[in-house]
This record gives sequence, structure tokens and C-alpha cells, in this order.
Amino acid sequence: MTLHPAAADADYGATASGSSFYAAMRILPRDQREAMFQIYSFCRQVDDIADSDGPRPERLAALQQWRDDIDALYQGHPPPRLQDYAASVKTFGLKREDFLAIVDGMQMDVPQDIRAPDLATLDLYCDRVASAVGRLSVRVFGLPEEDGILLAHHLGRALQLTNILRDIDEDAGLGRLYLPREGLLLAGITTDDPQRVIVDRALPKVCLPLAERAKKHFEKADEIMKRNSRRVVRAPRIMSKYYRAILDLLLARGFAAPREPVRVHKWAKIAILLRYAII
Repeated sequence: MTLHPAAADADYGATASGSSFYAAMRILPRDQREAMFQIYSFCRQVDDIADSDGPRPERLAALQQWRDDIDALYQGHPPPRLQDYAASVKTFGLKREDFLAIVDGMQMDVPQDIRAPDLATLDLYCDRVASAVGRLSVRVFGLPEEDGILLAHHLGRALQLTNILRDIDEDAGLGRLYLPREGLLLAGITTDDPQRVIVDRALPKVCLPLAERAKKHFEKADEIMKRNSRRVVRAPRIMSKYYRAILDLLLARGFAAPREPVRVHKWAKIAILLRYAII
């Protein structure tokens, strides 16, 4: 599943240099930027394992190796691929449990493909693959503890729900369906077969409430960012505005089949950067 870190880009399929993540992170001081690219690299590598077409037991073993490597990092003897992370962990107080939560989130896709999770499972998934990355990121940005955790909670969920709505067709091609079971049943859709769900005429009745949920999380995130220093929240604000623009485009397009992909225009991205990157 394409995912989103709360202050990084969800599109791990793109190169960092071509992503909105790169645009948001390049404005940071060097030590913060390096820490964020380490977080990005970690997320991308474990995401690639979850999304690969390798045998499921091999993917589970590879994710377990990442858990072992994270443990080794925090025990003071990092493996080569995490050697450079030690300084960032110390400088920014990055938490072991957040790295492990990301691995746990990726693993939710591995034993079997996620199909129509209940709302509680969907929220747990969003917390692990998005808000946990946000909890790492806000420490790098320097937000106060309480507001940082709150921002990671709301912005992570806002961005991940936006990803889910944007990637319905792509995920179905992988045999996955992240739309909540309760929403499907309420719309009268009783199957969890992704290919059948994405062509169902009732699909907009499932997607619109999820979009409203994402909007509320964006609004909560905005409230938190407004009461903190503009300099501290520059990067998460850029990501928030970029993904809110994606959500607006999805709502304008609608969710009935066939669905054309949506993209934020280059000049709209530049406008966001000019408005929020410069203090």
C-alpha cells in the first residue's frame, strides 16, 4: 500500500528527489534534513518488502530482520544499514517503538492482503504506517511533545485516508481494499472483492464519509500547527496543503467509475512552497 508519513511523502514508488517529500524536506537545516531522509529510507525499504511479490514467508522474515536491526540500533550496536541512524536517534530522541510500529503496519499487508478492514483495524493501520512516522518526524522538527503527538495523530490519518481514496484502483490491482467494512455494508455492498467493489455504483457512498473524516483530521492538524512556530511546522504544513489539494481534487472528480487519476498541478505545488516555505 502506498502510504504516508505525517511529515514525509506517501509516494514511496517515486524517487525522493521527484516527490513532494523532497520539496518539503529540502527547506530544513542539514541535520534535520538528514534525519528525515533516514526515516524516509527506512519507510521505503520496509514498504518495498510488504509490496513485493515475493513469497509471504520470505517477506515476513525480512520484516523480522528489520525488527532485529532496530533492536540492535537501540542496544548500541547498529547494523551497517542503520549505522548513520545512531546520531539522529540521539540528537532528536527518536523512539524505538515508533520504528517498530511502522514495521508492524507494513506486516498487516503480508500474511494476507487487507480487504475491507473494520474501522478499528483501519485506524490501527493508519496509526502504524502514517502517524508513527509522524511521531518520529515531529521530534525532528522540534515540536513540543504534546502538540507533536497530536499533530502526528491527526495529520498522519488525514494523509493516509487521502492516499486510500486516491489509490482505490491501484490497490485493487494488488488485491487490496482498504475501504472500511462498515462503510461498504452501509452502502449495500456485501462483497470484499476489490475488483467488484471498485465498479459498484454505490462506491461514492463509501468514499464520501471517509473523505469527510480526512477533512476533520486536516482541520485538527491545522489548529495544532497554527498555535506553533511557523518555522517549526513549515514541512508538515507543506505536506498538509499538498495532500489537502489532492483530497479536494478527488472530491471534485467524484468516486464513480471510471476514475481518472488526479494530480496537483506543478504550479499549484510551487505556490504552496512559496507560501509556506519562506518565513
